[in-house]
Amino acid sequence: MKLIIATIKPYKLDEVRDALTCVGVRGMMVSEIKGFGTQSGHTEVYRGAEYTVNFVPKIKLEIVVADDLAETIVSTIAQAAKTDKIGDGKIFVLDVEAAVRVRTGEKDDEAL
Repeated sequence: MKLIIATIKPYKLDEVRDALTCVGVRGMMVSEIKGFGTQSGHTEVYRGAEYTVNFVPKIKLEIVVADDLAETIVSTIAQAAKTDKIGDGKIFVLDVEAAVRVRTGEKDDEAL
């Protein structure tokens, strides 16, 4: 099993979710986060005053999938989230040792 962690722009969430549903993703965890990468924030003007935004709002997706689906899921997220602009996000893939469905006690792939 693999844990896929992706950070994307907030306005791309619905598009990414729809694309993942089409390739068979049945569930995911979504969190609103703030962070910065290469761009290290940016400057904006609000009511005539300039200020620096050090942390940019992002959406964090966490999805656990069977090993054979991981590559498809990663490419689907990358394609749906891409805007060709700085700050499109990142995708990380980690190994998952075990999973348990709390309600039924099912384990590993059956728990997904």
